[in-house]
Amino acid sequence: MKLFRVVAVVVTVLLLSACERPSPVNLQTEMLEIDGVERTYHIYFPSDFNETDAAPLVLALHGGGGRGIKFNQGTANTFIPAAESRGMVAVFPEGVDNQWCDGRFEHLAEGRDCSEIDDLAFLEGIVDQMVAEYGIDPARVYATGISNGGFMSVRLALELTERLAAVAPVTAQLSVALAEQEPDLPISIMIVNGTDDPLVPFDGGDVKLFESGRSRGEILSTDATIERFRSYNRCTGSAEIIDLPDSEPEDGTAVQIESYTNCADNADVVLVRVEGGGHTWPGGQQYLSEALVGVVSQEINASELILDFFLKHERD
Repeated sequence: MKLFRVVAVVVTVLLLSACERPSPVNLQTEMLEIDGVERTYHIYFPSDFNETDAAPLVLALHGGGGRGIKFNQGTANTFIPAAESRGMVAVFPEGVDNQWCDGRFEHLAEGRDCSEIDDLAFLEGIVDQMVAEYGIDPARVYATGISNGGFMSVRLALELTERLAAVAPVTAQLSVALAEQEPDLPISIMIVNGTDDPLVPFDGGDVKLFESGRSRGEILSTDATIERFRSYNRCTGSAEIIDLPDSEPEDGTAVQIESYTNCADNADVVLVRVEGGGHTWPGGQQYLSEALVGVVSQEINASELILDFFLKHERD
């Protein structure tokens, strides 16, 4: 019985969408073949969508073991309403084996080889297809994600910089595997991390499902990641720091926003520090127990915060 519980947790612990209910919204599913592999992604078009209006696009990347089709559920159904009210098209891609090749390799399922699966080409191909077929504004393309999807959005910031205006990883930072890479251009980034994340340590180190488990890749601290992007974006001056009002005192969390805005090409570097927060999407659902993934902060709606941040930026 103990072995069963361990296996069950390993399979589900990084999910943002653990429940099996169908998606509460209609998503259009499309396919894209990359190097002979047929890949799937799902699209949400806002109700006022018009192909002639050049709408902004956000790629939303599920966590390891999760599914794109259930991303919105994992945010307590906040992500699609946030996109709807802002006129943004949201795309939810599916990773092969429910994983992303985010630069690390230790987190991959046994037998998985990222040299045979080109996630970068897949995500860039989605952008190309959305621009060509639906008139998406190529200057307003963004990426967010949680955990493995958050790490993948960091990789996109470094390697697909010219196609994205901004990224917003949640419960993720810069991995040691990508620490020597630099983006070709400045790129805006908002990192949303909980200080008490039991899986992805806020202060850096090894990503682990259990304290005594194997490493799933070494990562820099959240603060070191912010410093790297400040350097990449040639930011000067000190941060503006705002402590948000404690609107939900019973959840045991508090939110501080640290912003660097005096950067090249009008790029911003922002840290949303969720004091007491866990491996969770703020404003989302408690998809597993607090003992396993930590606390879900209800102080902010991360979906709205991230999309508002995105809409402040565009590529020249």
